[in-house]
Amino acid sequence: MDNETLQPDPESGEHSPTPEAAPPLDGRTVIALVDDDRNILTSVSIALQSEGYATRVYSDGEAALKALLDNPPHLAVFDIKMPKMDGMELLRRLREHSALPVIFLTSKDHEQDEEAGLELGADDYIAKPFSLRLLLARIRAILRRSDAVLPEGAAPQPESERPTETIERGRLVMDPSRHQVTWAGRAVSLTVTEFLILEALAQRPGVIKSRNQLMDAAYPDDVFVDDRTVDSHIKRMRRKFRAVDDGFAAIDTLYGAGYSFAES
Repeated sequence: MDNETLQPDPESGEHSPTPEAAPPLDGRTVIALVDDDRNILTSVSIALQSEGYATRVYSDGEAALKALLDNPPHLAVFDIKMPKMDGMELLRRLREHSALPVIFLTSKDHEQDEEAGLELGADDYIAKPFSLRLLLARIRAILRRSDAVLPEGAAPQPESERPTETIERGRLVMDPSRHQVTWAGRAVSLTVTEFLILEALAQRPGVIKSRNQLMDAAYPDDVFVDDRTVDSHIKRMRRKFRAVDDGFAAIDTLYGAGYSFAES
């Protein structure tokens, strides 16, 4: 993408490198970027393409929503403050139909905004100003554990390190190879991060896992993530399970220590 600029498509609002259309996929991992800041779209897109990813960029949530549902990428990065449809509403509407991995980029510096994004179903958030190195590390961590295609030249995770056996714990059934979860026979849609946190708990019922241990399970690449992120993911998981069983109480909290899974 050397010396290319991003120009808007007059019909869709999608930006594409000139003079050609959006970059050919060629089997590459596709990252969607949604932000009304042209400089961020350009710099992040260049950085991702230099790492072997293909990118699709959108300047507002309204333009992005249909494209994300009709032709899903492997992962999306959203800004929160955008015209027409902000990132929170975009994520809320996306989560009605899709468990697409999502990272929030936000200039807001309030815990409630971060927690709201996570509770809506974001897999992660990064506050602006941010380092491209940190963003790339977070993207790699989520993609690696979501079984997405790795960028060209990257070594795939060995099959022996990928969990493939179905986990059955009472009414809970988890199929890591298909990223599927059921509770009492009813499907529960989890994001990548939620799935990995639950998997870490369900593998050893009754054993207390600290917040650090749970984030290590979800982010295996020594990527720093705030402890309160786990609490937000746990809250959202409980709501999802209670939507199919209002008596769900399988995730226990030991205040000051962490969480455990109670097999029932």
